[in-house]
Amino acid sequence: MKKTVIAIAIAALGASPAFAASFVNGGFDGPVVGDAGTTNGWLVGGGNAGISSRSGILNSALSPADWLPGGAHYNAANSNSAIINTAYVDPNVGAALGSTVYSGAYSYRVENTTNGGYASAISQTVVGYTDPTIFFAWKAVLEAAHTAETAATMKLVLRDDTDGVDLITRTYNATAGGVDPTKFTFSGGNYYTAAWQIEQLNIDASLSGHNFTLSVLAADCQPTGHFGYVYLDGFGAAPPIQGNVPEPTSLALVGLGMAGLAASRRRKSA
Repeated sequence: MKKTVIAIAIAALGASPAFAASFVNGGFDGPVVGDAGTTNGWLVGGGNAGISSRSGILNSALSPADWLPGGAHYNAANSNSAIINTAYVDPNVGAALGSTVYSGAYSYRVENTTNGGYASAISQTVVGYTDPTIFFAWKAVLEAAHTAETAATMKLVLRDDTDGVDLITRTYNATAGGVDPTKFTFSGGNYYTAAWQIEQLNIDASLSGHNFTLSVLAADCQPTGHFGYVYLDGFGAAPPIQGNVPEPTSLALVGLGMAGLAASRRRKSA
């Protein structure tokens, strides 16, 4: 009986991966529960010196690729972005922003939380993707000021690299006409998303097997005096589950244990 239960548990573990095999560290938690936060699997860039300044660059000309490795504004030495954990409270919006980690123990903050006129980006590519969906979650804080071309801004793109088509795009700037009022709240001089924004791409037959890249850029305002940043979490094949919850494999074992307990009780009753 014990061997049978173990065999079933192993089968359940193999049948229910948290993410597609082509995703790497979509939640910034590392491969094992309890790991320190990490950007393993991601390309990251941006910084707080010279080359990473967005001075003179209008919002319409901002591209995540310019701040990633190989880009014109990439700075490997002075990152403004950071891994954050569930204890982190947004320093500008505070409790009104709510959680800064959507799933697991860590998320990634693109760009810092102060002004300075810089931009930062993060990106990951998945190759030969065949699962039925892609999910990810984000929040943003943009300090209001200036015009649509110079205000603090964010750009998010999920691109089909195989066909060269952008499938999900989210571009917002810190002006009244630059945000979606159904997603953003305005308070204390900031536009921010109080709720996590969950994005979903359904993979039909025409997309199956393609390569996809998620890129996120956040930038301070062009004159340097106002901040903009984005929180990112849960890039994977399964919808991110809010809160610090057991991994799907742990839940599978719990379910097996409960089923075994119920069977034992039925035998005793019989």
